[in-house]
Amino acid sequence: MNWGTFYAVISGVNRHSTGIGRIWLSVIFIFRILVLVVAAESVWGDEKAMFTCNTQQPGCNSVCYDHFFPISHIRLWALQVILVSTPALLVAMHVAHRRHVDKRLLRLSGRGSQGAKDLEQIKNQKFKITGALWWTYTISIVFRIVFEVAFLYIFYVIYPGFTMVRLVKCDSYPCPNTVDCFVSRPTEKTIFTVFMLVVSGVCLLLNIAELLYLVGKACGRLCQGSDKDARGAWISQKLSSYKQNEINQLISEHSFKGKFTMGRKNPAEKERCSAC
Repeated sequence: MNWGTFYAVISGVNRHSTGIGRIWLSVIFIFRILVLVVAAESVWGDEKAMFTCNTQQPGCNSVCYDHFFPISHIRLWALQVILVSTPALLVAMHVAHRRHVDKRLLRLSGRGSQGAKDLEQIKNQKFKITGALWWTYTISIVFRIVFEVAFLYIFYVIYPGFTMVRLVKCDSYPCPNTVDCFVSRPTEKTIFTVFMLVVSGVCLLLNIAELLYLVGKACGRLCQGSDKDARGAWISQKLSSYKQNEINQLISEHSFKGKFTMGRKNPAEKERCSAC
């Protein structure tokens, strides 16, 4: 998987995030994605090949490995990072929709030569987390928390404990009897397992802190009586600007038509004027 492309997609939300959200994104990239790519994949790269049992029975190694390791740690963590980061795309889509509406209203306003400059401003505009964007951002954080907790629970159910065992005993078919199976590099894998679980817990705490921060800011605006529908105010402002431009355009067209008709009077009007 191209993790660089994935990070580039979710990092587009960074400039519209809170300070805690930017810290969360940095932790995701440095301590989860980079660790997965640079170190963890190489540590677990030979996990099945080096999982050996003291028997020559064909198929015993594969069955025992599947019994004790139903899903690879690396694949589980990769799936966790993807699902935890995906809710940020909700914010990216909301921002893209806001910009699309801005551009559409700009085209309808017919500003002419100022259009290119205004489009550049819309492209670089930073949106405040209020109104509808507040709800989208808050929902995305709730999904992050749910995914983090769900994966921590799944990891606990599949691999109870934080240490990688050195020796497992397997009696699954087609093993002839209870055999001893040995796990490669258990100490190194234990260190990475504890590290990834701690980082996952840190990300969970950051998400909870950001959620509380957003709720606190919203409650503060409500207590001050200044919480208005920013989305409605934004649309009203855009529409009023559009209507004003439309009125100006109609006035200019009416003035032009009046001058044009005055310059082309019919013969009867000219005869009346000459008679006068």
